[in-house]
Amino acid sequence: MAQVDAALTAAGAPARGDRPRDGGSGDQPGASTRDRILDVALDLFTDQGFDGTSMREIAERLHISKPAIYYHFASKEEILMALHMRLHEFGKASLARLAGQTVTLQAWGALLDELLDQVVAHRQIFLMHERNQAALEKLHRKDHEDDHDDIQQRFAQALADPSLSLRDRVRMACSLGAVFGALFVAGDAFEDVSSAELGALVRDAVHDVLADRGRTQVSGADATVRSA
Repeated sequence: MAQVDAALTAAGAPARGDRPRDGGSGDQPGASTRDRILDVALDLFTDQGFDGTSMREIAERLHISKPAIYYHFASKEEILMALHMRLHEFGKASLARLAGQTVTLQAWGALLDELLDQVVAHRQIFLMHERNQAALEKLHRKDHEDDHDDIQQRFAQALADPSLSLRDRVRMACSLGAVFGALFVAGDAFEDVSSAELGALVRDAVHDVLADRGRTQVSGADATVRSA
């Protein structure tokens, strides 16, 4: 999962006028003060950078006092870490449901569908990561490392399940790579594509990788290699 975490920090995002906002400048009806602070900070960190944003600006955007922010977050760095920790929620529920079950290609496809929906809907978080990598690299906290290790272990357990054929496990790994490759490793290559369209295209690619129709072509290719 270290590769996945690296891919996340290399994320691209749609153009500014089209990109989805995680909270819309903190004006979500019924949102808690803490969530509104995070939403506004996400906007500001994305648009002008972590170092270029002050706690005063966050407070002014929310029309609250700085002490009100410090009631929820001890520092600007703590706000940044809280935004980063949102990433660790993606796919977590689906991975938990897979625990203790026999993993199938169908179950894996459903997990990636859910993961894809979540990451496409929150592309701004990945853009924030891309623009604030230096600040994020300075942050270290044990609960973050423990959480990351847990997610990594769950993916690794699924991909190492001996009840699945090697071919199926490789396809599962490749399908996971399709999600992160198209959305994040590609950087700005698809920034002018809407989230809905990109999500649909990635979903098609993921299910193509998992589909059984590739078996004949793969077997034929193997035969060609052996004869050579």
